[in-house]
Amino acid sequence: MQRLGWLRPGCVALGLIGCAPSAWGQFWGSDPFRTQGKFSPAPEAPWRSGKPLPPVPAPASAPQPASPAPLALAELTEYALRNNPRARQAWFAARAAAAGVGLEQADMLPQLTGLVAASRLRPVSATTGNASPWQNRYGPSVTLSYILLDFARSDQIEAAEYRLLAANLNQNRVLQDIVFQVEQAYYRLMGLDLLVQVNELTLTNLRTSLDAAGRRRESGLATVADVFRADTQVAQADLNLIRARGELEKARGQLAAAVGLPVDSTVQVRTLADLPQVQALNESIAQLLERARAGRPDLVAAEAQARAARATAAAASKAGLPTLEIAGTTGRTFFTDDRAPASNFSAGLNVRIPIFNGFRNRYGSQLAQAQADQATAARDTLYRQTELDVWQAYYDVQTASRGIGATESQVKSAEQTAQATLARYRGGFGSILDLITAQQDESNARVQRIQSYLDWYTALARLQFSTGFNEIMAGTGSRK
Repeated sequence: MQRLGWLRPGCVALGLIGCAPSAWGQFWGSDPFRTQGKFSPAPEAPWRSGKPLPPVPAPASAPQPASPAPLALAELTEYALRNNPRARQAWFAARAAAAGVGLEQADMLPQLTGLVAASRLRPVSATTGNASPWQNRYGPSVTLSYILLDFARSDQIEAAEYRLLAANLNQNRVLQDIVFQVEQAYYRLMGLDLLVQVNELTLTNLRTSLDAAGRRRESGLATVADVFRADTQVAQADLNLIRARGELEKARGQLAAAVGLPVDSTVQVRTLADLPQVQALNESIAQLLERARAGRPDLVAAEAQARAARATAAAASKAGLPTLEIAGTTGRTFFTDDRAPASNFSAGLNVRIPIFNGFRNRYGSQLAQAQADQATAARDTLYRQTELDVWQAYYDVQTASRGIGATESQVKSAEQTAQATLARYRGGFGSILDLITAQQDESNARVQRIQSYLDWYTALARLQFSTGFNEIMAGTGSRK
């Protein structure tokens, strides 16, 4: 008994059928590969690695712009299209889809397989049971197979070609998205730069008011409360300036990331010399909607994906049909003894008829059809979302363009009011509250004007992006 107990683990290790069932249970139930220790012990416990995690390499450094001069929006966009990793990602996806087309077309050609085999065997006579002498054989052979008829082949190729079309269109959409992101970051940077200038001007004006309040107090025409109130406004303006400068630095990092550079890179940007004239759209909302429906890359890509899914479903529905195949083999066998080498040839015509595979074809067809319906629904969802994007962006542009005119007149009136109020206060008339209110109104009007221009720029860029084409206004200078 002791001897048998000592042999039992060996039986388990060798996989002998005669081992006791309990031994098999102990072996398979003991987690021999220790997978239980490869994840968190409980849902609420974080996973901790027992070995160092693989380091994440930094992306390849993009070359700096050739010219040290500040870059305009068109130059930034061109630089981003060359260096943003998302462009490479989409391009490699298109290359992979093109290779997928080649894989499907490869089945249209015959398949040749070469084999070089060596064997040593000792045949046994089936009649006498006597063993023959050992035989050593070796030699090459070539096998040919060619599918003459496959009902699903054309559908599979069609699906691959539509997937390639979708990948190419998605690449175009990614490039448009990069352009859109650069435009957004650029306009935000310009707006925040102007906002910093407005806050600096506001701080200067409020310091002038504080100085005027101090002079009036020295002459007995103002109280210390007036000085404190003016000093409070100066502190608030200083805080607003600090915040605006912080947002400006964040915008610089956002622009650097959009063009494919590290966030701490210094991107020299050509600022706007002056706020441009706002131009009206040269197309109606109906024309823009029609352009988006017909040419927006991601929408057309969704249609290509739906067609690819339908072709895949058609191929899956034909999986139960027979295939016709021609096959042949030729080879030559050599012996290590005195026997002469021998050649062999074979050829055949095979008809493969699926009979039963556990209802796999039926459920595969149902799966492919459901995925085709899902792709169609996704296309319809994007179709409606495209219309909504164009609609909202169009009226954002219209609203922003009208708001710019209102803010221009508002700034002009607020500047005149602030100047007149300051002159009155210096002359000994009016209160510090009137002066502070007038200066705040002037600052708010300038900020609203900057915001109106920023809204117009970003709405125009969003309208370009939502329609899927690159130039929707005459003379805007928008980059393709």
